[in-house]
Amino acid sequence: MEYAVNEHIATLTFDRPEKANALDLAGWEAMRTAFARADADESVHVVILRGRGKHFCAGIDLSVLGEMQRSLTGTPEEIEQLLLDFIANLQDCITAIERCRKPVIAAIHGGCIGGGVDIMTACDIRYATKDAYFSVKEVDLGIVADLGTLQRLPRIVSPGIAAELAFTARRVDGKEAHRIGLVNEVLASEKQLNYHVGQIADAIAAKPPRIITGIKRNLLHQRDHSLAEGLEYVAGYSAGVMMPRDRK
Repeated sequence: MEYAVNEHIATLTFDRPEKANALDLAGWEAMRTAFARADADESVHVVILRGRGKHFCAGIDLSVLGEMQRSLTGTPEEIEQLLLDFIANLQDCITAIERCRKPVIAAIHGGCIGGGVDIMTACDIRYATKDAYFSVKEVDLGIVADLGTLQRLPRIVSPGIAAELAFTARRVDGKEAHRIGLVNEVLASEKQLNYHVGQIADAIAAKPPRIITGIKRNLLHQRDHSLAEGLEYVAGYSAGVMMPRDRK
């Protein structure tokens, strides 16, 4: 994964275009490392995630699944634990996007397939080109999507739409993705996409970083809590922000 910072904006780019940016094991680990790096870098206020070449991300490289299957030896209990550890590791690579305290904007063109959907649903904001397409492809591979799509997608689009996409693996183009709320806006070309995403990133980067971090933290907290719990949490957070420095 390519990592670059300019004017408080970190751009993370999937850099395996010859494989449609399908991620091998090293690619998954590199994504986790890149988001940890952006989180720790005080000069970074916002992150853009994109793919090089014709596609955003084609998910997991199937060779990874093949290698994993060949490594399954031992008792049934040991094999089960190996599988659980494998899945948990990839889940954590994606959750690193949410652990990053900086807002993450996904700029999606071309294919966003399987694990690519897992990844983009963990981002805070999503934009796409009109010719982008999305597919929760796992059902066609004989597996349940297990890296976050089934948990995050129903919080972005309606549960019924999320179920339909997971059950059918059908393609959703950019126009439909915008209509169902999967992306904030659809742009005519990759050039326009990059320009628009850059404008949004600039606007966020100009805001107080501590407040932006607080907004992301509270949005993620509210996702898994009641309204009352969310209000109590944000009150405590805001009180800490507004406390005079010499009284902290």
